[in-house]
Amino acid sequence: MDVLVMLEEHPDASPVLAHVNSAPGPVASGRSRRDVVTLYGAPTAESLALALAAAVETQRATDEHSGTIRHLGIWPERGAVGDAAWRDSVTGQLMTLDLAVPLERLRETSARLLGECGQMLRRLVAGLAMPDWPEGARRAIGFSMTPVADVTAAARLAVDSLLDSLREADGFAFDADGGD
Repeated sequence: MDVLVMLEEHPDASPVLAHVNSAPGPVASGRSRRDVVTLYGAPTAESLALALAAAVETQRATDEHSGTIRHLGIWPERGAVGDAAWRDSVTGQLMTLDLAVPLERLRETSARLLGECGQMLRRLVAGLAMPDWPEGARRAIGFSMTPVADVTAAARLAVDSLLDSLREADGFAFDADGGD
């Protein structure tokens, strides 16, 4: 997942903690979709993790539709609220879907993100907060990450495979002893 994190330093510009917008990558480039996260006010690793959690959670809901564009606001009391749109591959009709991710689920996913890549998120936030950006420059940093869902699913598959191998090996050891 490609992400561009931008900082809007004027928190009065928006009542939300962050916005997450996504668009599919250019077909010819072979790049995946890009999520653009805009943080408002003083950035923290926690606010960035909440915004990334919204991107991950809503990506799960829209993955089956190619070319999906998502727009979300992350609200301190409501979680992530927004919508997604894509063209139906058969009819060409514009399809839409309302998206809502409860704050509790965002907190769970953001906690996993902080646990798995908290150091990287803290460095990214420190880079955005550095005072030596040129005057008038847009504070933005891009990076790529593997979604927590993919990491979690791969880890679960690896653990299940390992356990199956151990069970099988235990069965062989048991039979080799002339087991009962």
